[in-house]
Amino acid sequence: MPDPTRPRASLRTAVVWEVLQDALDRRVKATGRDALDVLDTGGGSGNFAVPLARLGHRVTVVDPSPNALFALERRAAEAGVADRVKGVQGDVLGLFDVVERGAHDVVLCHGVLEHVDDPAEGVRNTVAALRSEGVLSLLAAGLGGAVIARALAGHFTEAKQALEDPDGRWGSGDPMPRRFTAEQLTGLVEGAGLAVTAVHGVRVFADLVPGVLVDTEPGALDALLKLEAAAAEVPAFHAVATQLHVLGETPGAAGV
Repeated sequence: MPDPTRPRASLRTAVVWEVLQDALDRRVKATGRDALDVLDTGGGSGNFAVPLARLGHRVTVVDPSPNALFALERRAAEAGVADRVKGVQGDVLGLFDVVERGAHDVVLCHGVLEHVDDPAEGVRNTVAALRSEGVLSLLAAGLGGAVIARALAGHFTEAKQALEDPDGRWGSGDPMPRRFTAEQLTGLVEGAGLAVTAVHGVRVFADLVPGVLVDTEPGALDALLKLEAAAAEVPAFHAVATQLHVLGETPGAAGV
């Protein structure tokens, strides 16, 4: 449920929310439980955790930043869901130092793999945190979007560097440690034993459109949201998206 008062936030999260909420609804129906156990790795201040708790789910956020966890606690209290949100300090590579294995219906791994030393191990840990029938929501930076952004900014050498670099970085000043293609992310998910049930491109156009157009042109935000949603599932646009969202499900869950 993207915040309608924050246009750019809604553009960043609308596609992911739609896919995630559909997966949650299917798990609720399959389990017969109104409240699911959700693990949000790298969940920070609760951009996803607090709205999920508002839907009635129990959410555990694992994040290495004490400041982010403090903000999460405050945000959950202000939203009236403090009893359904728990924050613990840790990271995905040391996940089972702070949470139980096999105890979650849904695991979110958003904006995490870019920053870990071993993305494959990170994905394996998120899968091990799932119950026998569960869902993994994986969101990571896309290579193609960065290449296009550097080229459109006139930084052609950096665009070429990002395209050829094993980690998708455009240079030493690049703040993003790692970027992925859709094939790399789906390979990580399948390699950890899950079935990939959906792949979406996120922010295919949003980062390329001038902000003043979205903020001032009547109807532009709604039209752009619809365009993003339409392009998200088209494989041709995965290669140019700023972010990539992969939904992985255990074999039993995928058959629901």
